[in-house]
Amino acid sequence: MEIPRGMPMRLLDDAALESSSVVANCVMNRERSLSGSNGYGRELGVDIIAELTGRARAGVRWLDVCCGSGRAPAEAARLLAGRDTAGRVEIVGLDLVDHFAAGFFPPALQLVTGSVTEWVPDGRFDLITCVHGLHYVGDKLGALTRIASWLADNGLFVANFDVRSVRSADGRPAGRRLTAELRRQGFVYDSARRRISRHGGAKIRLPYRYLGADDQAGPNYTGQPAVDSFYEPFSH
Repeated sequence: MEIPRGMPMRLLDDAALESSSVVANCVMNRERSLSGSNGYGRELGVDIIAELTGRARAGVRWLDVCCGSGRAPAEAARLLAGRDTAGRVEIVGLDLVDHFAAGFFPPALQLVTGSVTEWVPDGRFDLITCVHGLHYVGDKLGALTRIASWLADNGLFVANFDVRSVRSADGRPAGRRLTAELRRQGFVYDSARRRISRHGGAKIRLPYRYLGADDQAGPNYTGQPAVDSFYEPFSH
């Protein structure tokens, strides 16, 4: 096929992207803590422990997508183990590679190896987070669609997301058309903080067809090399 002007000569599918040095060598989240100057609270604007304890009476499940070494989920599990939440909190950390931190993990924590674009959970979650992980996912919009279906009815999803990393076939950022569509589908996009969030699960369909990813896009706003994702709108 003729490659549209502005689109890279070589787009990777998700299988090839997962072997890319940009994705494989990403160390942004490997050792990220739950709190502190680069912790989850600062990056996402959510107090994870408060969110989990506030929901624990009825039972709460937290999924941390692209959890790195699992340090933050492990910290949360240990903190909650000393509180009156036994048996009512379940924490799942999902990461593409199984380089998880060694040590004793409380029974509430499960660390799983898998891709957000392929992994299938065994139920829905009350809290889903992703700290800077979507920067390295190929089909970002597909990931958002899947995550929306994993949320409980009153669940909360929040992640770092740079809308400029989603591009049309001609290489231009999808821009306002995409953010308007995301908002129409129930997402909230904070362009100043580059965060995306959602309250409540749903089965949604974003009107874009994934073309592939460019692992040579260069640094994004974090200063780290990231991945651009290319789409074309569905024809009506």
